[in-house]
Amino acid sequence: MDNIRKSVIAGSWYPGNPAVLRLEIEGYFRKVPERELSGEVIGLIAPHAGYRYSGQVAAHAYKLIRGKKYDGVVLIGPSHRVAFPGISIYGRGSFETPLGRVPVHEGLAEEIRRFDKNIIDFPAAHAEEHSLEIQLPFLQVALGDFSFVPLVMGEQNTAACRKLAEAIVRAGGKRRLLIVASSDLSHFYEDRQARALDSVALQHLRDNDAEGLLEKLAHDQTEACGGGPMAAAMLAAKGLGASHSLVLKYAHSGDVTGDNTSVVGYASAVYYS
Repeated sequence: MDNIRKSVIAGSWYPGNPAVLRLEIEGYFRKVPERELSGEVIGLIAPHAGYRYSGQVAAHAYKLIRGKKYDGVVLIGPSHRVAFPGISIYGRGSFETPLGRVPVHEGLAEEIRRFDKNIIDFPAAHAEEHSLEIQLPFLQVALGDFSFVPLVMGEQNTAACRKLAEAIVRAGGKRRLLIVASSDLSHFYEDRQARALDSVALQHLRDNDAEGLLEKLAHDQTEACGGGPMAAAMLAAKGLGASHSLVLKYAHSGDVTGDNTSVVGYASAVYYS
């Protein structure tokens, strides 16, 4: 298969050895308490730091989909490396991790793109971006074989989030989709200030209030590098039938390192029918 997006963070942000990587993720899953949901999981929010820092938080989300089958996964992240207008789609080929290649769902990608003219083909957005790749090994262990649509948001304003969510819902049709948003929360505040800022975002995640989240982000009342992806995923999940929401886990980097003077916040959440 051509157009293979090679891993750029294996061996640094997460283990490069496939056996070690799988064992690490399984270890995270074992530490997550069993949880039964009343409906089907449609949307997830997970952090995107190195696994040492945020892997355990992410595991609370991904354990909920172990063994499930979806017709496609839509993975939405922010752009950290390059600035560009619109939303970049990786419309064909595959992403490679130590656990193997994950094919792009080319049909679904084309449909989403057709319904949102803000979606463009901008390969540079994907070349070095970690926010999507960091989610893939968790998805590979949880789901086994699956195909996905990679989306990187260069714009995260309200209009862009609404249009993207609408396109995903329209393209979804009768497909069973999983929508995953990749985001961290506040960056580089001391513990108390970080928790205060993050509590605002967490409340909106808990309430499934995408519009409120975007408003608070716009007025600097909370922070999230993937605020747009979170809002778009929440809106899309709701449009696909998610009527329940739950924040699963919150932590920050200081919980791992012991240094609470400058931390990064992480959360996982689920949206289900």
